[in-house]
Amino acid sequence: MTQFDMPLDQLRTYRSASVEPEDFDVFWAKTLGEARTHELGARFEPVPTGLSTVDAFDVTFAGFDGQPVQGWFLLPAGTSEPLPVVVEFLGYGGGRGLPHTHLLWASAGFAHFVMDTRGQGSGWATGDTPDPVGSAPSFPGFMTRGVEDPYTYYYRRLFTDAVRAVEAARSHPLVDASRTAVTGVSQGGGITLAVAGLVRNLVAVAPDVPFLCDFPRATTVTDRPPYREIGNYLKTHRGRVRQVQETLAYFDGVHFAARATAPALFSTALEDLTCPPSTVFAAFNAYGEDDKAIEVYDFNDHEGGGAFQQAAQLRWLPGRLRRG
Repeated sequence: MTQFDMPLDQLRTYRSASVEPEDFDVFWAKTLGEARTHELGARFEPVPTGLSTVDAFDVTFAGFDGQPVQGWFLLPAGTSEPLPVVVEFLGYGGGRGLPHTHLLWASAGFAHFVMDTRGQGSGWATGDTPDPVGSAPSFPGFMTRGVEDPYTYYYRRLFTDAVRAVEAARSHPLVDASRTAVTGVSQGGGITLAVAGLVRNLVAVAPDVPFLCDFPRATTVTDRPPYREIGNYLKTHRGRVRQVQETLAYFDGVHFAARATAPALFSTALEDLTCPPSTVFAAFNAYGEDDKAIEVYDFNDHEGGGAFQQAAQLRWLPGRLRRG
């Protein structure tokens, strides 16, 4: 694949046409307020891994509507004093997998909280968190589950889980809650932006090739899944275009980015057909904090920078976590 989107100079000034709902803040305040009526109940159970440098814990906490969400919590072995924490969200179709696959941030000397993704975990890594909520007819995948209404949309539940995951991570006695960072790749990057807009007092945000941004453009500029799930749904439900667009606006990373206040390190790839670079730049350009940067990978598709982006994060994130 060659570069297909706008030239880089245009990407750096591009602004999304996504229209923010007038009640966006009210919607999310109500949603999170309802979730917080349930006891968080975060439980951390030690699990044997055979690792000598990392201690691992199986986590369960109350997410959307008090429904149980699982995760992993990892610490450098023998940790006795509170550490900064990196909360990580996962890519589309995957789950939390096994704890030994999440060693980067504990190896760098930080607490690391990995949230499982409700209903997912059969695409590329196993998951353990069901989504007990059904929906009206939808196209296979997660993008159109409950898309008839923002209150029933799948990502309302998932973004709420993510906010509660940060609260669960901060509740652990070996976490310094004042030094919290959030990160994720693809769908995880989109969730990261949602959390950046909904949670205060983060010290760093690192969305890597983020998904779930600039829906008006994303759903028309690429025919690759998962965005194409929305087009396929509307191909059948021909009269629901406006209804679906209005729902998606409540979940657009562009609007969350505009509310973010923490320093950020984004990434994008100029041949990325899954998360087109214009959609990533739409969120980056809207991002509400001036202390922001974006790594651009000219000849990569959705793999983005891969290990090179991890290296960039390892150069950028520790200083911010240690400063707090």
